[in-house]
Amino acid sequence: MKSRKSLKRIADALDRMSPPPAKVPDMGIAEAFVWHASPDHLAPVQKVSRVDLPLLIGVNRSRDTLLENTLSFAQGFPANNALLWGARGMGKSSLVKAVHAEVCKRGFDLKIVEVQREDLPSIARLLAILRASKERFVLFCDDLSFSHDDQHYKSLKAVLDGGIEGRPENVVFYATSNRRHLMPRDMIENERSSAISPSEATEEKVSLSDRFGLWLGFHPCTQDEYLAMIRGYCDAFGLTIDDATLHAEAIEWQATRGARSGRVAWQYVTDLAGRKGVTL
Repeated sequence: MKSRKSLKRIADALDRMSPPPAKVPDMGIAEAFVWHASPDHLAPVQKVSRVDLPLLIGVNRSRDTLLENTLSFAQGFPANNALLWGARGMGKSSLVKAVHAEVCKRGFDLKIVEVQREDLPSIARLLAILRASKERFVLFCDDLSFSHDDQHYKSLKAVLDGGIEGRPENVVFYATSNRRHLMPRDMIENERSSAISPSEATEEKVSLSDRFGLWLGFHPCTQDEYLAMIRGYCDAFGLTIDDATLHAEAIEWQATRGARSGRVAWQYVTDLAGRKGVTL
């Protein structure tokens, strides 16, 4: 009896160390999913936190490029992986979610799956699940970056553009980052200064960003764009405020934050809605 219990404990321990492949879930239950590792599973998201595409102001070129790329992919045509990089708070992740919503609104069955940076080592297992599905997927990683001792980027390199299997035909990868090359600048410069073959060491670090066919840059907004963002939100949510008051309050709000961005604009609108008793 004791030996049988011991064998069961050993079997359970082996299952935890090497769990069976995750089952393909019913993809029809939601448009969005979040990937979780240990144990591997796709959790459906019934309500995605996002804004409408027309409310994203000051990013017209990036908006049109990403929308065109995503529509091409949703229709079964070739599409590039996309890296949205640049100034913080300028709507990089909001644009990805808004473009996905717009494509779905146009009648295409496109799913979005969010992957946390910490779960990148499990991405090959996720792709095995998605490869077996008939749906098409945007794989989305928000705020992607790597430190000097972080090896997670190697897991992603083969997935994006390499390996025997390569990226599944029904998957495209979108990522946002504040860093153009996903690595700290001092990390790249240290490689140049200390490596035996500086160019080879640097290329090892920056080659990950080269695997994104689309680089979409986001830059700090002007004051006019900042005010236009706020006015757009106010009109969309029925917040009544005259231009003079809006300008004075919004400019004071940005001064107290020491920054001007789409995120700061939304924070002001949230404060304004709270004061006026309006639900966003």
